[in-house]
Amino acid sequence: MIAGLAKSLFGSSNDRYVAKLRKIVDTINGHEPTYEAMSDEELQGMTQQFRDRHEAGESLDDLLPEAFAVVREAAKRTLGQRHYDVQMIGGIALHRGEIAEMRTGEGKTLVSTLAAYLNAIPGKGVHVVTVNDYLAKRDAEWMGQVHQFLGLTVGVIIPNMMEHDRREAYKADITYATNNELGFDYLRDNMKMSRAQMVHRPFSYAIVDEVDSILIDEARTPLIISGPTEDKSELYVTIDALVKTLVEEDWEKDEKQRSVVLTEDGTEKMERLLEREGLIEGTNLYDVVNTQVVHHVQQALKANVLFKKDTDYVVKDDKVVIIDEFTGRMMDGRRWSDGLHQAVEAKEGVKIEPENQTLASITFQNYFRMYPKLSGMTGTALTEAPEFADIYGMNVVSIPTNLPIQRIDEEDEFYKTMSDKFDAIAKEIKERQDAGQPVLVGTVSIEKSEMLAEYLAKRGIEHSVLNARFHEKEAHIVAQAGRIGAVTVATNMAGRGTDIQLGGNVEFRIEDELGEMEDGPAKDKAIEKIKEEVAAERQQVKDNGGLFILATERHESRRIDNQLRGRAGRQGDPGVSRFYLSLDDDLLRIFGPQAAFAKLMNKNLKDGEAITHPWISKAIETAQKKVEARNYDIRKQVVEFDDVMNDQRKVIYEMRADVMDAETVGDIVEEFREDTVDALVHHYAPPGSFPEQWDVDGLKEGIKDVLDIDAPVEQWIEEDTVEQEIFIDRLIAMASEKMDEKLKDLESERWAQAEKQVLIQALDTHWKEHLATLDSLRQVVHLRSYAQKKPIDEYKKEAFLLFEHLMVTIREEVTKTLLKAKIQVEPPKAPPVEQALPDFITSHFDPLSGDDNTADIDAATGAIRSSLPPRQSPQPDAPKAVMDAAPEGEFTPPSSRNAPCPCGSGRKYKHCHGALV
Repeated sequence: MIAGLAKSLFGSSNDRYVAKLRKIVDTINGHEPTYEAMSDEELQGMTQQFRDRHEAGESLDDLLPEAFAVVREAAKRTLGQRHYDVQMIGGIALHRGEIAEMRTGEGKTLVSTLAAYLNAIPGKGVHVVTVNDYLAKRDAEWMGQVHQFLGLTVGVIIPNMMEHDRREAYKADITYATNNELGFDYLRDNMKMSRAQMVHRPFSYAIVDEVDSILIDEARTPLIISGPTEDKSELYVTIDALVKTLVEEDWEKDEKQRSVVLTEDGTEKMERLLEREGLIEGTNLYDVVNTQVVHHVQQALKANVLFKKDTDYVVKDDKVVIIDEFTGRMMDGRRWSDGLHQAVEAKEGVKIEPENQTLASITFQNYFRMYPKLSGMTGTALTEAPEFADIYGMNVVSIPTNLPIQRIDEEDEFYKTMSDKFDAIAKEIKERQDAGQPVLVGTVSIEKSEMLAEYLAKRGIEHSVLNARFHEKEAHIVAQAGRIGAVTVATNMAGRGTDIQLGGNVEFRIEDELGEMEDGPAKDKAIEKIKEEVAAERQQVKDNGGLFILATERHESRRIDNQLRGRAGRQGDPGVSRFYLSLDDDLLRIFGPQAAFAKLMNKNLKDGEAITHPWISKAIETAQKKVEARNYDIRKQVVEFDDVMNDQRKVIYEMRADVMDAETVGDIVEEFREDTVDALVHHYAPPGSFPEQWDVDGLKEGIKDVLDIDAPVEQWIEEDTVEQEIFIDRLIAMASEKMDEKLKDLESERWAQAEKQVLIQALDTHWKEHLATLDSLRQVVHLRSYAQKKPIDEYKKEAFLLFEHLMVTIREEVTKTLLKAKIQVEPPKAPPVEQALPDFITSHFDPLSGDDNTADIDAATGAIRSSLPPRQSPQPDAPKAVMDAAPEGEFTPPSSRNAPCPCGSGRKYKHCHGALV
């Protein structure tokens, strides 16, 4: 009560913070007349002035008012848009490394130009991160006009770009890219053999658009680069057939945890089935030797029991295509990891693609925490503010709207059954459509959207369905969802990033209706007609009450519900939102107090009647909070486990960078040799032991194997040289002498290059194996909780011991390889060719639930392709002219798909004439 009174008198902490920022905005506004009076050349010259002043000691905070005023004036001259005062507040929040929560339609994209320009002044590079390639290209072209007018360079990263173009894009002052491309480029950089091949610069500052989607929704899914392994199709098919013979009593399913395990009877039945097929050793499924079979059985069980066709995936063109849980869209070319996708393919009887082996991985949390300064913007962030503060150290600032919100959020309507609910929804939509009010219907899955479509079709309601099956024209459908009487059914937040404008979108209508029309007076007249029609229709829709948001269910996250509601009421437009719920909804069925609900619903409530009750609203909010807390725990657990790997990743990547940057690594190699000899002697002759306790034969064999030396170990013992340190010194001296003898006729530069390559290859090979070991450890370490041990502590302890072993193995292999290397005295006939990265798969999956977010496989290794065309380039016209001059069939394909294409385009063959389209 007291807190409420204080808030009403003094405002919330957010209100007080925004009030302070308004003072800075007043200063910015004071500079506006000065820059309005400048010529274009004078305004453009301000960028160099700001850079000179910054180098002279002025901070970016000192430059902010003038820099923001310059950007505002540049936007007016290039885009015809002037930043509102509230957008200036958002820009200040971004510059301060905070999250600007701005409602839909408030112009977040324009806000980013302010902080991006200011932070580009030092010349260290700014990354503007978007959720998809379309938005990255759109924003780079659109907002890039402002930056280029002011003399800054702008780059954009899209899939399948050539390495050179990618490197140049990262050198730009401001670079637009998706979170996936940035993360994968970081991992790829740390797989390359020289610093010159790397594309990233040192991290400086990033602005993350749709920050809740990238840093919250996608944060459960690490980025992974992997390579294909051997084919196990028959094993998947066989085990799938065995699992399908089980009955419901043979397993226990937990929908909350999204897990399924065999019961005791089910385990016994499966053991007998596997024994009959000869797939297990012995009779116990859970013997160590049967670990791999257990894994396959578990994944087949998950595929058959937990993963539903048309909800979690669809079968299209004889392939299993994942449905994104957040957007409801088909994720073409993307796969679940850890054998789950193969298990689903076996379940559906389609072609089974091979599994993959992890080569490099990182979570978005640890990737984005590498930026010294990180900021973000979105329409919904306050509900996740504690997580942003805890994981990323970012404060959420709620930015006021430019015009007051006119949208009316009505009370939820609750029905007994789903059929009652859908009948009521169809009736409501029909009434709204007849009244000329546009309706956007939000559903949670393809299944629900198609079910609703059937209800609408029965009532003769014209509508568009926007879901995973029909997403090709998604942006165009969403853009016109505000037209008179339009009914658009969309799964979750499909079309995010495209504004719904009342009366329709002028640009999209021109593109759709006049796209093939030649420029001229006739087209200009047609454009004017469309603009007049849209303006008239906009006023009519406003008079009809604006956009009506009708949600068919509550999402498990309040933030997703708020996103859906936020599609209406942009820039002071009228709008209405209402949620329709039933006892059959997944959220309430799994997480709600069902018994209490059933009692309430059955009491004096007839079929088809709706009810609103405070208990219901409270129960729904409680259920959503439960799920949000659970999802936060999952993401936090991912961070805790990845932090352990991240510390090790930093050591390996820093070691790799040091090797690439060093002119010679002789001192590192010598240190490795000494450490290897030390470890070798102490292994076979432990400190404090007597010579008769030593494993002399093992020591001799180890010395011969690793150092390629026949050491007189027995003679040294007979000479009473029994101290291990003396043994170590003698062996080091012999190894060094052997190495000097090999190198006396060899050019030092050639040997230095060979040492660097051996070092990097050893790091890469054993790091890859180490990742696989840590993945396996993470999957089983939770069982330690049965022994009253904390899994994360056990994981840290085991991972540390494994990392120590990794470093010992790397040192030993480098020493062994260099001592046994055959030295080529004559100079090479051709200069060394810079090694290209191997073909591999990039994927973004959830290790706990198996949900996948993104993946593509190179043309050389399989049929899966990136969702973008393989020949896409920032300059598509230039290579095309070259291709026309060298048609297909007039050159011989290169032996390597990573080699330059013979057509002369400058691209790799696999991304040009060798692409699998």
